[in-house]
Amino acid sequence: MDPLALTLIELGAVVFCLGLLARLAGRIGMSPIPLYLVGGLAFGAGGVVKLEGMQEFAHLSGEIGVILLLLMLGLEYTAAELFTGLRRSWQAGVLDLMLNFIPGAGLALLLGWGLVGAMVMGGVTYISSSGIAAKVITDLGRVGNRETPVVLSILVFEDLAMAVYLPILTATLAGVGFLGGLTTVGISLAVVTVVLMVALRHGHRVSQAVHSENSEVFLLNLLGAALLVAGVASALQVSAAVGAFMLGIAISGATAHSATRILEPLRDLFAAIFFVAFGLNTDPTTIPPVFGWALILAVITATTKMLTGIWAAKRAGIARPGRFRAGAALIARGEFSIVIAGLAVASGVVPDELAALATAYVLIMAILGPLAARYVEPALKAFGGSVRLPAKA
Repeated sequence: MDPLALTLIELGAVVFCLGLLARLAGRIGMSPIPLYLVGGLAFGAGGVVKLEGMQEFAHLSGEIGVILLLLMLGLEYTAAELFTGLRRSWQAGVLDLMLNFIPGAGLALLLGWGLVGAMVMGGVTYISSSGIAAKVITDLGRVGNRETPVVLSILVFEDLAMAVYLPILTATLAGVGFLGGLTTVGISLAVVTVVLMVALRHGHRVSQAVHSENSEVFLLNLLGAALLVAGVASALQVSAAVGAFMLGIAISGATAHSATRILEPLRDLFAAIFFVAFGLNTDPTTIPPVFGWALILAVITATTKMLTGIWAAKRAGIARPGRFRAGAALIARGEFSIVIAGLAVASGVVPDELAALATAYVLIMAILGPLAARYVEPALKAFGGSVRLPAKA
């Protein structure tokens, strides 16, 4: 069969199936991320049917998906909000980092994957899924709850930590050496600082540069700017994802709201292909040997995320039910964890088992997180006696 025809057939079938999976996820009230990963596992190396024609397209689309995910995440914040959130949440953020990075890093060392593997798995277990957390909070009607700003502040701290972590990880995976690594980190920190300063003082000018009343022109400006900035950032070894995130922060006000509305369908499409592409490159037969470790890691890090949320909410003077809701909202892992694992696997530096462990872990946590958030109040009521649970404690 003609290679182009094969690619189009496979791509069409995959995208159509993604729509069915997203519909199924919506009906059962869960994130579609686990289903996308399972779909990729079913049609990748070692799966039921191996897709050959769309591999190259899936790789490029996955890269664009990461860029759009991070761009949209940056659009949710302004530079002022980031600084305010950092001041409010740095202590909870440091606790979050220590409690959730160490289990993943420790398991990688235990399995003999070395310091690089430890650095990767620590990042996988540390970062919560902002997308899943935001969706859960919205779906459960908790946007106005007192604990929600605490949750968002911790998520902001994690996002900023990723802006530093990803360039360090990229340099480590590239094997640039200690001096080269220090140079890369220095460049990335300088770029992040400059962008934040520009966003804080001249964000309106960046917004004006990409804004247009014509939706077609606006979309082309946004997408072109995001890809350009991501490419330049990647050339500087700062990480394309961080470049897109910084651009999102620099765009503010009404322009950011319009950009979110216009980019959302495009982000959902390419992000879905990204998760499928990760699954395509993971052999499902490698998952059973590490599934037990993934389950143990899930139990440990679900507990540590709960402790983080409870401690942070308690410091903010929030009542007991709100503390547990805050902890449960942080449990889910998703897009960032797969981004980190994807970077590591693509470098060829880490063993294939790491991809399998990361996939199994994210599958478990992306399902467990929304369930924990939904049922934490009934569980607290059942085990905590006759506790009155105010709507906005």
